[in-house]
Amino acid sequence: MDSRYLQSLIATIDHGSIAEAARAENLTAAAISQRIQALEREFGLPLLSRLAHTAKPTEACLHLLPRARHIVREVALLAGDTDINGLIGTIRIGAISTAMTGMLPQVLRHLTQNAPNLKPGIVPGTSRSLYQALVNDEIDAAILVAPVFELPKSLQMYKIRSEALVLLSRRAPQDGIPTALQSRPYLRYDPSAWGGRYAEKYLKDQGLTLEAMCDLDALETIAMLVADDVGVSLVPHWSGLEKLAQDCILTPISDPGYARDLVLMSKLQHPRPSMLTLLSQALGIKL
Repeated sequence: MDSRYLQSLIATIDHGSIAEAARAENLTAAAISQRIQALEREFGLPLLSRLAHTAKPTEACLHLLPRARHIVREVALLAGDTDINGLIGTIRIGAISTAMTGMLPQVLRHLTQNAPNLKPGIVPGTSRSLYQALVNDEIDAAILVAPVFELPKSLQMYKIRSEALVLLSRRAPQDGIPTALQSRPYLRYDPSAWGGRYAEKYLKDQGLTLEAMCDLDALETIAMLVADDVGVSLVPHWSGLEKLAQDCILTPISDPGYARDLVLMSKLQHPRPSMLTLLSQALGIKL
């Protein structure tokens, strides 16, 4: 069995269609279909349920998917076994959007300068989706907001930085932050997001009940809307916020209880620990 066929099957499942998998794999849709059909013949059962332009795994496929991911991952690691430093191959890094623009450029420069044979694969997502991807062994490490629940023993977490909650507005608050929040339309950082709970906690502690103009999980969008004077918001002070909000006023909330912690999370046992060590160094983490 060719592991590349398994990779094409996994790509189809992850992307939701053969066409998207073909783009990701840099192959034709016909080539992806032929690989999956070959696997179906070998296993003697259908692996995908095709409907219109989508493709979903069958129940039988879901049962073999974890082992298929493991096989593909192990094959990908073979090349790195020839390197005594363990810095050959791909490291899949998940990152929330603010980390993508705020700190990843510097991280990628550090990785490529210190390990030219290491190929970083960047996976964007929310904290919740990246956590699940890490649990499922779909990525090697994730830069995300620290969860409030206790981690399973198979995972480890290191703090990168704390990001204080700030009032983001076009004008400096004259009569305090609560008054400023009530005087302009409120652009709410989605309270269901892992980082959004801190703004909600502040409002609750201040006894404020605000009618949100809209809920957004995209902090960059919130910053641009505030810059256009659409409203005000409570957001974490992430690295790179000033670039998007050059004409805005950032008024910090000094209480550290409202700050969100950005962390690096990974599996406790990783086949290439030197990759994670280099990534930690790039983020300024001392293990």
